[in-house]
Amino acid sequence: LTCHSTGNFDIAKFGGNSKQVAIPFPSFQKTYLQNLWKERDNFDGFQITIEATHHGPTNLTKPCIFVEIGTTQKQWNDIELCNSIAQIIEGTFAEDLREFPNAVCFGGTHYSEKFTNEIINGEFALGTIVPKHAIEFLDESLFHHIIERNIGAETALLDWGSLGKNKQKIIELLSTTKLEVIKI
Repeated sequence: LTCHSTGNFDIAKFGGNSKQVAIPFPSFQKTYLQNLWKERDNFDGFQITIEATHHGPTNLTKPCIFVEIGTTQKQWNDIELCNSIAQIIEGTFAEDLREFPNAVCFGGTHYSEKFTNEIINGEFALGTIVPKHAIEFLDESLFHHIIERNIGAETALLDWGSLGKNKQKIIELLSTTKLEVIKI
């Protein structure tokens, strides 16, 4: 059970535009995953995790997240499971969303334990997550597009240990912004 901000760092294979990300919805995403985490005992056999940004839609004018229920048609067609998730989503929409400091993230795997822990237990709400395997596609234009779409982000969280040869590239790109850089 997961959710993620949407976007494409390279060719758009599954919707949206190539080299474009949507406007993330960090406060809703954090609150939804925290609410889902509180109900985790009702979802035996499921991992609850954040996913790195991937696939469309991208060219939207409002913030969005993509909620996923399982990985196969068995889960997608499980009416009870889908209703349970829909109730959590509906409950999250009914809440007055708290304000959290927002961060854009770099590094980690597709299912990042560090970023999942941050969103469930930490102080930051997360916007776009550029996983380590997508950093090769970052150029100045895409990087600045990502920063512009992460409205209100004041921090960049780096999964430092996963960046390998890309550490210098990310540091140089971030030096062109006013984002506080935190290595996790």
